[in-house]
Amino acid sequence: QVQLVESGGGLVQAGGSLRLSCTASGRTSSNNAMGWFRQAPGKEREFVAGISWRGDSALYADSVKGRFTISREYAKSTVALQMDSLKPEDTAVYYCAAGLGPYPGPLMSGYRYWGPGTQVTVSS
Repeated sequence: QVQLVESGGGLVQAGGSLRLSCTASGRTSSNNAMGWFRQAPGKEREFVAGISWRGDSALYADSVKGRFTISREYAKSTVALQMDSLKPEDTAVYYCAAGLGPYPGPLMSGYRYWGPGTQVTVSS
């Protein structure tokens, strides 16, 4: 079992920044991709960003490309999501997920473990 816990969510004004962090514990593996998803009220959960097991490749949703940056620190078993130029439409609960394989994909079915989520609210 792998446990994931997100932190860093909060309330920010449009144009501001937040940095989310996800810490993994339990039977973790550095050979798997990690990803971030989000779910806004009344909407489906959607892919935001993912990073490969070596951290040398990343995948982003078009809606966040150029504004969000995903990274990972193996020594701390953490994955971070730096969010800049935030918009009200970025408001959602953000979830960290551990991938089934070494490279990230946009589908929820490609991830096995999930954190409980952290709320991000962007005011206009």
